[in-house]
Amino acid sequence: MCIMKLKEISELEKMAKEVRKGIIEEVYHGQSGHPGGSLSVADILTVLYFHELNIDEKNPKWEDRDRLVLSKGHCSPALYACLANRGFFPIEDLKTFRKLDSYLQGHPDMNKIPGVDMTTGSLGQGLSSAVGMAITGKMDKKDYRVYCILGDGEIEEGQVWEAAMSAKKYALDNLCIIVDNNNLQIDGTIEEVMSPYPIDEKFRSFGFEIINIDGHNFQEIIDAFDVAKHIEGKPVCIIAKTIKGKGISYMENQVGWHGKAPNEEQYKMAIDELV
Repeated sequence: MCIMKLKEISELEKMAKEVRKGIIEEVYHGQSGHPGGSLSVADILTVLYFHELNIDEKNPKWEDRDRLVLSKGHCSPALYACLANRGFFPIEDLKTFRKLDSYLQGHPDMNKIPGVDMTTGSLGQGLSSAVGMAITGKMDKKDYRVYCILGDGEIEEGQVWEAAMSAKKYALDNLCIIVDNNNLQIDGTIEEVMSPYPIDEKFRSFGFEIINIDGHNFQEIIDAFDVAKHIEGKPVCIIAKTIKGKGISYMENQVGWHGKAPNEEQYKMAIDELV
């Protein structure tokens, strides 16, 4: 376990607020986007970009960098907010989100956005890309790690499980999956739509080491990544229990905020809550 000092945890919590502000700014100014799932994964991405990932904002294509694949690509506002705050591009550019001629598209584009390792958007495909990256790392005898963030609704896609089988077959202990388990997708709860539960037992049966955490508890998130790095011979799946819309009171656990932009009054309320 990696016991963080209270000051370090406090700094991550502050950054997570900045990331959430970025999410709200993006979706409000673009009047389009997916705030709910972006907010639920904000704490996890904050730990990754400001504690865990071995990356260099001055050299986004550094060959030995850790890789991150945001398979749930519609939650790009959270990814962009982290990249901007990390210094990959100006924070002010977040306000151009989804506007014509902006490089910050609704889904991540590795050819246009510094720091994006894989273009995503079609759900269920990101893990296949991450598996390929992890296999390449093994073949090239590289030490980099590959992280892949999946939505819990997304794992209803069959391709996820084909990729999971490959991860086990090739003993990809350099691969770490994070499932953002906020229990809501566009049409309702994941149980109502097509239940993937029990998520932990399913991934365990596919040969993964399982770690269950509270996806908003920074110490648990940090500890999970620390444990994952010491697992040998098989991939790891961290199942993070989260709250859709986390951090904005009127968005929390409300499926209607899956893909909707706040109006001016709602925008001001959200920013006030994040001060």
